[in-house]
Amino acid sequence: MATNLYFNQNSKAEQSLYEDIIIESLQIYGQDVYYIPRDIVNKDTIFGDDVPSTFNSSYKIEMYIENVEGFDGDGDLFTKFGIEIRDQATFIVARKRWTQTVRRHDNEIDSIRPREGDLIYLTLSKGLFQIMSVEHEQPFYQLSKLPTYKLRCEKFEYNDEDLDTGIADIDNIELSGYTLQLSLVDSSDIGFIIGNQLTQILSGVTVTGEIAAYDNVTNIITVAHIGSDDSKFHTFTAGTVNSLDAIGNTLTRTVTAVGENLAQASAQNDDFSSAGLDFIDFSETNPFGDPN
Repeated sequence: MATNLYFNQNSKAEQSLYEDIIIESLQIYGQDVYYIPRDIVNKDTIFGDDVPSTFNSSYKIEMYIENVEGFDGDGDLFTKFGIEIRDQATFIVARKRWTQTVRRHDNEIDSIRPREGDLIYLTLSKGLFQIMSVEHEQPFYQLSKLPTYKLRCEKFEYNDEDLDTGIADIDNIELSGYTLQLSLVDSSDIGFIIGNQLTQILSGVTVTGEIAAYDNVTNIITVAHIGSDDSKFHTFTAGTVNSLDAIGNTLTRTVTAVGENLAQASAQNDDFSSAGLDFIDFSETNPFGDPN
């Protein structure tokens, strides 16, 4: 026996009404978040890995947090290596709103749906979440249509990615990673632009970094994403540094002191190293192997 001929599950008018009701509900009970697409810089096609990604755009959109009693996951774990935050959250977004706001004709997004690996910045908790999976069939074909995406996310672990979204609260997350603070000798009319590259040549090696912040009171410039052209570890030292100004001219300034930022000021690396000398003989070439 066929379905009832007097009821039509494919009515465009009813589907549109149902979708508009869902959008209105999400706008009433949801939260304003920023959808941040991931930009793969240089994927390793052999091992399937990629170098640290960049996030250079953000799109404000409303999403509903399904976890009404708090974040899921393992929560805060206290281990011998520090604290791990393993919060999880599930966000619900309307397909129509995602298409209107994120996948527009005038931006760089070419995906037909939210992608795994992209980020969501929750303004409520000021936290970044990474999309781990996208469920596109819940609720299951109501009125023969799929009106929402369900995004299952985990707390994002920052790993020196480049954040240039234009939102200060998001971009400042870079300052929680490994950075250096350089004290400038001549701070008058510094001319350096936040986001531009800073370079220094040391014994034929070019050390590069991104200007992440500048304090015109203390004359300290903060540099992030430090690297070099020989693929070895190098860092900035006291001397001259170069960058470009707003019109593309090269600026040269002198720095006298180099120090780690506050994120590393409370690190216990030196404490562990000193304590290790009490029970590990580092004069041996292989202290963990068999004696010679």
